[in-house]
Amino acid sequence: MISNHETCRRLVEFNGIPFHVIKVTKDNKAEAEAEQFRLLEEAGVDFIVLARYMQILSGEFVERYPDRVINIHHSFLPAFDGAKPYHRAFARGVKLIGATSHYVTEDLDEGPIIEQEVTRISHRDTVEDLVEKGRDLEKVVLSRAVRWHLDNRVLSYSNKTVVFD
Repeated sequence: MISNHETCRRLVEFNGIPFHVIKVTKDNKAEAEAEQFRLLEEAGVDFIVLARYMQILSGEFVERYPDRVINIHHSFLPAFDGAKPYHRAFARGVKLIGATSHYVTEDLDEGPIIEQEVTRISHRDTVEDLVEKGRDLEKVVLSRAVRWHLDNRVLSYSNKTVVFD
């Protein structure tokens, strides 16, 4: 596992999975990606899942792994792409929040959508409530998307997907 923060090191290592932290900044992005490529190739990785990885992948990264990088975004795309979608949804007064899993492209949160889910919220919900409800959705949506990809049920074409039953 490659991460840009230490949060889940103990859990990952407890399960016998190698854990690597590579901090990514504007100043070291090229070097950080080179190290990521090295680790991925060394481990024979051909499929990548991004979860809480709040970095934009380079065009080179996306080209090396076409339709093999899945991201989870914490909104019902195309609404509230980018950063802080729950805060923006709260400020807008929406009645539904969601999560979207998609293949990564060079354009932020614009890749072919694999799975989405929503849940209803109300005026009583705080931003923190939205985050909590959203994180539950994110887990479900990401796990479905990964399972469908691994089962070869997803066909990506023309920035859309077909998911076969």
